[in-house]
Amino acid sequence: MFGAIFGDIIGSYYELHCTKEYDFPLHRESTFTDDSVMTAAVCKAILLNDTLIKKNCLKQRAKEFAVQYKQFYSYFPNAGYGYLFKKWASDMKKSNIQHSYGNGAAMRAVPIGYAYDNIEQVLLQAKASCLYTHNSREAVKGAQAVACAVFLAAHHESKETIKSFICQKFKYDLGYSVNDIRPYYSFDSRTNYSVPPAIVSFLDSSNYESAVRNAVSLGGDADTMACIAGGIAEAFYGDIPEHIKKFCYEKLDYTIKKIAAEFCRKYILQSKNLFS
Repeated sequence: MFGAIFGDIIGSYYELHCTKEYDFPLHRESTFTDDSVMTAAVCKAILLNDTLIKKNCLKQRAKEFAVQYKQFYSYFPNAGYGYLFKKWASDMKKSNIQHSYGNGAAMRAVPIGYAYDNIEQVLLQAKASCLYTHNSREAVKGAQAVACAVFLAAHHESKETIKSFICQKFKYDLGYSVNDIRPYYSFDSRTNYSVPPAIVSFLDSSNYESAVRNAVSLGGDADTMACIAGGIAEAFYGDIPEHIKKFCYEKLDYTIKKIAAEFCRKYILQSKNLFS
């Protein structure tokens, strides 16, 4: 869980200062962004009601996610949201449906992969998390792909199994390496453009840090892609280097720390004693 948030923090500076360097420095101006805020919102929605859902109550579950998105936006209104999301989230009276195809739904999907016991529930919950803000096939697919990758990684499946499942289920092309695409890759926040390379950044890694560095060094939507790659990588490798914990944890707001730590204690056994 913190793997996603720390990826966001590390990538935040390089969203505006794109780099193609793998050995980029951890920059002192790095900070948490809307990726971390919305990840915490998903954590909160799950903690408040983690019961199983059926297709006929998908809309009610979607409302629960939407309430938390608006609530957490009100806590952190200047965290770097897109214009359409900001317009939607700032209106506390209306809950109209947005049809974004951006990667905002995928960036916050990591907690869903941890919280449920089977892949069917992960798929349903990921869909519910999208319906008010990213009600498009492209965005739903991206959120489901990230949540499923985390679920499989947390259940100790191999990279080959994760890759095969994502390719078959979501028709993503993951048959390339980070080095293959780095020279020409550029910023684009569309789900179909940014989520598959973020997953490849994990698949092409050897540990948590290399997954995050892979994602940032593509020179694209660095914070979001590192959030996704870092979230999957932590689920797979089970640990985050101490220097990254120290660098990132002190940059987090207390509210996000508290919600994420509570989520970890309930859903991620190996993380129970990492953060207080």
